[in-house]
Amino acid sequence: MSDKLKVVELFAGVGGFRLGLEKSKKYEVVWSNQWEPMTKVQHASMIYENKFGNIGHSNKDIESVPTKDIPNHDVLCAGFPCQDYSVASTLKNSKGLIGKKGVLWWSIYRILSEKKVKPSYLILENVDRLLNSPSTQRGRDFGVILKSLDELGYAVEWRVINAGDYGMPQRRRRIFFLGYKKNTNIYKNLNKHLKEDWISKNGVIAKGFPVDKVKEVKEIDFSDDLLSISKNFNKNSKKTIFENTGVMINGKIYTAKTVPNYKGKRQTLGEMLEEESNIPKQFYINKNDLKSWKYLKGGKKEQRETKDGFKFTYSEGPVAFPDPLDKPSRTIITSEGGASPSRFRHAVKVGNKLRRLTPLELERLNMFPDNFTKHHEVSDSKRAFMMGNALVVGVVEKLGKSLYRFIVSEQQNK
Repeated sequence: MSDKLKVVELFAGVGGFRLGLEKSKKYEVVWSNQWEPMTKVQHASMIYENKFGNIGHSNKDIESVPTKDIPNHDVLCAGFPCQDYSVASTLKNSKGLIGKKGVLWWSIYRILSEKKVKPSYLILENVDRLLNSPSTQRGRDFGVILKSLDELGYAVEWRVINAGDYGMPQRRRRIFFLGYKKNTNIYKNLNKHLKEDWISKNGVIAKGFPVDKVKEVKEIDFSDDLLSISKNFNKNSKKTIFENTGVMINGKIYTAKTVPNYKGKRQTLGEMLEEESNIPKQFYINKNDLKSWKYLKGGKKEQRETKDGFKFTYSEGPVAFPDPLDKPSRTIITSEGGASPSRFRHAVKVGNKLRRLTPLELERLNMFPDNFTKHHEVSDSKRAFMMGNALVVGVVEKLGKSLYRFIVSEQQNK
């Protein structure tokens, strides 16, 4: 349909962005890319093609894909790795700046820079520590990304969203930031809007994920050039300037701490479990391993010694064991697969039996369809790894619906 927004999905994984956006029938992914470096078998790309087909899908290193091979699109979405985003000056580059090789943000930047018809909207996702890294320049990495987009003609709004705070079955915190090109009505609306109101009630993210009224918005001048920000941003400070919510437009940042305001139904880990009769034997915890599970999950304060003889006190708090079934689950991580005792793997108690979570249950916690990653060439551990890398589909779905409503509303009011 002609009214669908055309989407390019980068670092696609198994297609979480695509699932969330296309669920509303208002978006259509026209090109996608998924490449796992240093991996002989491209399992995620294999799953992606199995579910969506191979037309318009690229399984090549994005750094090697020419921009001209990527079709024009309305929305670019990407969940890219958290890396060192610093830049350096170079005589070889016409703009005088270049990012570090292998840092995948610069592939996004390159595509946006080289596209003659740039996408009007961006939906990007990353881990929330992006707001606070690196330790020597707290928040510099996010600052570099914001300034890059500012120079490319985009305004940005962001929020750290915990899916569990909005009724979804997993407590997974991720930063989502949306970009609006200068010629869009959303950009113009944001530019003239009171920033406090945009952040707390009238913005695209606020409409999808309501918050309490903000108490204070910090305004920060952001007029330095990209190289200066990379070298000098927040040097030697112990605290980032970025709160969990904010906007950036015309060389200024407005940021505030927000608190979720959600009163709807809340899904729990227990609701995501399969019928116990369907659980394969290998997922049950061996009684001989129970002591190790309890030790790894428990709190500790013990003396340890390094190989070179340095003695220190190691301490960590306890992790719930078994995981409570009446709350959203803890965050799924990439080491969720495997049968050995682990501090980080989920363990649930059903009846009098303890067991790990199945791949299907992990899919449900990310709001994927049942057995989405099931494939005769993909192991259960690899399926768990994929869900550790994935995003919560419901978050993307709500963001996509809110963005689409703004686009349609503002087109109708032209």
